[in-house]
Amino acid sequence: YGAFRKITNVHGTCVLTGKGPTYGGSLIRPQATGYGDVYFCQEMLKTKGEEMKGKTVTVSGSGNVAQYAAEKCLELGAKVVTMSDSSGCIYVPDGITHEQWEYIMELKNVKRGRIKEFAENYDVEYVENGRPWGYKCDVALPCATQNELDGKDAQKLVDNGVIAVGEGANMPTTLEGINIFLENKILYSPGKASNAGGVATSGLEMAQNSQRYFWSAEEVDEKLHSIMVGIHKASYDTAKLFDDPGNYVLGANIAGFLKVANAMVAMGYLA
Repeated sequence: YGAFRKITNVHGTCVLTGKGPTYGGSLIRPQATGYGDVYFCQEMLKTKGEEMKGKTVTVSGSGNVAQYAAEKCLELGAKVVTMSDSSGCIYVPDGITHEQWEYIMELKNVKRGRIKEFAENYDVEYVENGRPWGYKCDVALPCATQNELDGKDAQKLVDNGVIAVGEGANMPTTLEGINIFLENKILYSPGKASNAGGVATSGLEMAQNSQRYFWSAEEVDEKLHSIMVGIHKASYDTAKLFDDPGNYVLGANIAGFLKVANAMVAMGYLA
């Protein structure tokens, strides 16, 4: 952002998002993708009369999205039993505590360490090159990287009783894995829907910039939650309208397409 201002001599704050809070950025922007993923997952569970509270959750990754997805799970009363990085996976059967979550935040954001160090410090299970999908859970949140959850992993989750999978990363589930979730009627949200919280909060940042006003963290979080509820409703209602209720892949794809197509018609680009 500083380089942009220097090159262009433009001093407005709306052109870029994700800025620091001291120069036009929004509170909750770093947390938004992880928080939004959990909010979307919560809405999926509500369609089955369930909630995040009391659920056992496996989270992959330990970067930005995973960190804040885990934090929001803890806030909602869920039990997070795994996190990971490119070298391996930790398993905490009693659930990661808030103190341990803070340790992970410092380990990853300050010390730039490996998740293995968490296992050594707290004497918990660590699987080198392991992934979280073999452990029993109610909810799985793939928040690490593309194609990290394949068909075999998806089947393990199904066999272990998973009821909801919410993508926090971009396309973390392979096509084979997606098909297994859909065939088994698992509540499965594609990232284009459930990880939209980051982009949505960038929009909220731009709105604040336009007003020359900054909302509190609570205000931004409340608006983020409302947006994710709306995205879920659009995906759920569209899937139902097209005779495949509960298929969030279909619902999110068609809802997104219709939003763009209808805007193009309204603007005269399509007849």
